[in-house]
Amino acid sequence: MNEIAISVVKKLKKKKVTLATAESITGGGLSAAITDVAGSSDVFLGGVVTYSDKSKTKFLGVTSALLKKESAVSERVAITMAEAARAEFKSDFAIATTGVAGPGKAYGQKAGTVWIAIASKKETVSIALSLSGDRESVRNATIVSALATFERILSS
Repeated sequence: MNEIAISVVKKLKKKKVTLATAESITGGGLSAAITDVAGSSDVFLGGVVTYSDKSKTKFLGVTSALLKKESAVSERVAITMAEAARAEFKSDFAIATTGVAGPGKAYGQKAGTVWIAIASKKETVSIALSLSGDRESVRNATIVSALATFERILSS
């Protein structure tokens, strides 16, 4: 995880762009991975952990109607989270994570169901993951997947 985070921070610096995060399933782990990198304060503006539905509504503008219709574990919610974080922090990019770490189901979704969204000024991309393993492995795999996807975006 550290190598990918280092690469992401280097690429952000090289491109002179900034990043923010909006996390649910990763509970701050994505932000921690980024801020573990020395010099990340040059490019990482901050993040918000919105673990509950109520906090997603209050801090990221995810409507209760959307949560009721699609649940917190959905592509639309991940996209809304990423776009709101980018707007709130006035960053060039934002990464959002939402999903079910387990054990067991939540929101009618099985453990390992994850959505990641990455917002920029021109577009927002999303990816769905179906992960296996215990709670810690699902959360760690989500962080690695988010960083690896973002690294590919920065490389293009």
